[in-house]
Amino acid sequence: HKTHRRIGNSPKKSYLSFFQEGRDEYDRKYSSFPDALKVKMKGMARDMFYFGYDNYMKFAFPEDELNPIACEGRGPDVLNPSNININDVLGNYSLTLIDALDTLLVLGNVTEFHRAVKLVIDTVSFDKDSTVQVFEANIRILGSLISAHILLTDPRHPFGDIALKDYDNELLHLAHDLAVRLLPAFENTSTGIPYPRVNLKRGVPPDSINETCTAGAGSLLVEFGILSRLTGDSTFEWVARRAVKALWNLRSNETGLLGNVVNIQTGQWVGKQSGLGAGMDSFYEYLLKSYILFGEKEDYRMFSAAYESIQSHLRRGRAACNEGDGDPPLYVNVNMFNGQIMNTWIDSLQAFFPGLQVLNGDVENAICLHAFYYAIWKRFGALPERYNWQLQAPDILFYPLRPELVESTYLLYQATKNPFYLHVGMDILESLEKNTKVRCGYATLHHVVDKSKEDRMESFFLSETCKYLYLPYFYLRNYKHSQPTLLLFDEDNPLHMSESKYIFTTEGHVMPIDQRFREKNWEDQFPCEEPNNEPPANISNCERIPEERRYGLPLKSIYMRQIDHMVGLS
Repeated sequence: HKTHRRIGNSPKKSYLSFFQEGRDEYDRKYSSFPDALKVKMKGMARDMFYFGYDNYMKFAFPEDELNPIACEGRGPDVLNPSNININDVLGNYSLTLIDALDTLLVLGNVTEFHRAVKLVIDTVSFDKDSTVQVFEANIRILGSLISAHILLTDPRHPFGDIALKDYDNELLHLAHDLAVRLLPAFENTSTGIPYPRVNLKRGVPPDSINETCTAGAGSLLVEFGILSRLTGDSTFEWVARRAVKALWNLRSNETGLLGNVVNIQTGQWVGKQSGLGAGMDSFYEYLLKSYILFGEKEDYRMFSAAYESIQSHLRRGRAACNEGDGDPPLYVNVNMFNGQIMNTWIDSLQAFFPGLQVLNGDVENAICLHAFYYAIWKRFGALPERYNWQLQAPDILFYPLRPELVESTYLLYQATKNPFYLHVGMDILESLEKNTKVRCGYATLHHVVDKSKEDRMESFFLSETCKYLYLPYFYLRNYKHSQPTLLLFDEDNPLHMSESKYIFTTEGHVMPIDQRFREKNWEDQFPCEEPNNEPPANISNCERIPEERRYGLPLKSIYMRQIDHMVGLS
């Protein structure tokens, strides 16, 4: 492998030539996708969702997850608090129901969406003695509540008139209550980077560790930012932006890369591995999506600089995607300080990156990286959690129904409209039906080779995997050269009939690209002093003012005031 470097200004072939040349039997097979097959695939994806959802509601609700083999519910592991694989995600708050809310609307089931919203309002409380990961609670619960609230109250009615009688912003109130309970993670941290976990009733546990991953701390801005702009309370966006800025300022001066684990008190990198998978993935994703949503140019400047560092130091293989000598492109894990390869594996979470490349307009590189992951899927009928690209064999063999490859497949179809990606979606759908379907749902694969299973169906299966399989009829429009491509729903889906633009969070929740989210309606409330110099990142000039002056109260008092407010609402 050779480090990627661009070669002069030599013209490149269009990425479409990858599919248009050499029309052999394989090409002819994938060059079309009949309408009847599209309808069949859409129906299969819908049936897949309902088989998982209906069994969750029958056997598991109000618990957090469905055990699809035993046909029973799963909640936090109270007997073993150190079981973070379970307890980071499950908070005893009907996780799967909340996470699936906007999928019900996307599937067009307004009746069940209304029933689910009422169940959430009537039964869910976050006043729980549950210690959860801030990142997971944010993307799965907070993001879904915000998305469902926005879609339910959208005056443009993209799904028709779906108004819920007597709805009084209860989902937004629940989202605000949860976010307030997450805020203590940002207290008592020297860097502004949050603690990884909080107890929803008591705040940061006294034995909490001072280490967190880059993705966990730096992927809160979309949900926290929209919440601030919906409520007019800048606290949430401010703490999320402060964390992003703190992480950004810790990047290597030599490579521009970040590590994957950092000490929140000292700012020292505990994990020096830089890659695109676990621990880092959504940090890059949210730099771009925050720019698309909020229009903050500094977000895109940070993303562009990060993307350039990624191309320079993580990318290996030939310079061009579809021509030239050498191996096809691959993104490896390197030491953040010198760019040297640290290991020879990549993980399945990295399969999100082709989709992000599509949003950034780099479709040709997205095609190549997606092909690498699809080749692995074709071999095993699933993606192993880690794959050793040198040995060409799995390092970690389980597959928990992750959506990342499906998401990238869907986005590449929208960008190219090439029917090849519809065939990929069908292949993935049929693999899931064959290899993961069990008595009451879809189960995690314990071993991608022998197809043995684990009794767990994570909530993202319904909120993301099924959603991305169901909606292959989207398209992307590039409004401005070198600017991110914005996601639009096609005319086949009700969301496009309002001519609205939408984007998905890292948990697959639908968020509108709306002018109201580009306005800070708290700036008049908290006027800021003009800084002498341009700040290094466009967080907010308010950050230069001591917290007591800006808010009139210490931060902890702000948290308590908000909790008192929510108690009053309840």
